[in-house]
Amino acid sequence: MKWCMLGRISAESYSFDQRFYPHSSDRFALCFFRDPDVVSSLSRQMTAEAWMPLDKPVVSVDVEPVPCTQVSMELFDPIYSCGVLRPSGHVVKCFHDVYPDYDELRQMLQEEDSEHYYVVGREERGEFLFRLFKHLCLGGELCQYEDTIDPYISTTKQIYKDLISAQKDPETKKISVVSTVFKVCAYDESGQCYPGRRDEEQTFAYLIVDPFKRHVTLFYHCYGVGNFTL
Repeated sequence: MKWCMLGRISAESYSFDQRFYPHSSDRFALCFFRDPDVVSSLSRQMTAEAWMPLDKPVVSVDVEPVPCTQVSMELFDPIYSCGVLRPSGHVVKCFHDVYPDYDELRQMLQEEDSEHYYVVGREERGEFLFRLFKHLCLGGELCQYEDTIDPYISTTKQIYKDLISAQKDPETKKISVVSTVFKVCAYDESGQCYPGRRDEEQTFAYLIVDPFKRHVTLFYHCYGVGNFTL
């Protein structure tokens, strides 16, 4: 609610009955958005102000594979020692020409010319874990930003654990991610239709596939003004 995402962010899980092949993600995503049960489910979830219902058949999809290998929160360690945060964990405020209430964390996440942008490497920034963290930090249209990093980190960790499946190798005891993640955008005959009619960084949809349990989770958010009541 505080981040203005309540009522606009959700995760819907479905089961499927055929073997999943990562190299066929495009076909999988197209079949997903054409499935009558999926279309019906999404249409029930969508409200007029937050979502564009799938009222026309999906004719094509864009699929972007998203790396997902992280099994700990170590990826964020550099943020704690680069000047973005104070030793207490409080986010350092900074001046910005456009945003009156700005900070070094959002600048590091959004602006490539920030001195802290590459504190987290390019490869790590592409990881689903980092993308999730960034989405939560930027929030919705009337986001009330946190003074400390802890709420962002703890919420990212919890959602990531809920969305991603991992397994331990019985011999090496090493834990690895088994989920396949890809970012999706669907199109009908009129153009882009899901997760929104127009491009917006904070309007996103990810398909997260567990190939062993044959479960797929659609994790999505539509940028705008969220609910302020439960």
